[in-house]
Amino acid sequence: MCLGVPGRVLRVEGLIATVDFWGLKRQVRLDVVDEPVQPGDYVLNHVGFAIRRIPAEEIQETLSLYEELLRAGESDMMAADVRGEIEASPESADSGEPDA
Repeated sequence: MCLGVPGRVLRVEGLIATVDFWGLKRQVRLDVVDEPVQPGDYVLNHVGFAIRRIPAEEIQETLSLYEELLRAGESDMMAADVRGEIEASPESADSGEPDA
């Protein structure tokens, strides 16, 4: 099973966004996202592609669920999948933005 992972958009340059995933900054493609994104938005990332912008009213609940997953032990398959998903996106250069 593969999961998308939520992250906060720090910067948008054309079809590439720099996204913060719990302090880890990655570059994410915007080719298939369902609507325009801008800094401050949250997107759901799947293997380096933003697949949807997360509506503002869903962000807190979504982040809470993923934080619970990330607290799970190394043997938890879903937690391992989330960590793998974050690692699958290319690392970004220093975004110049402060960590959140």
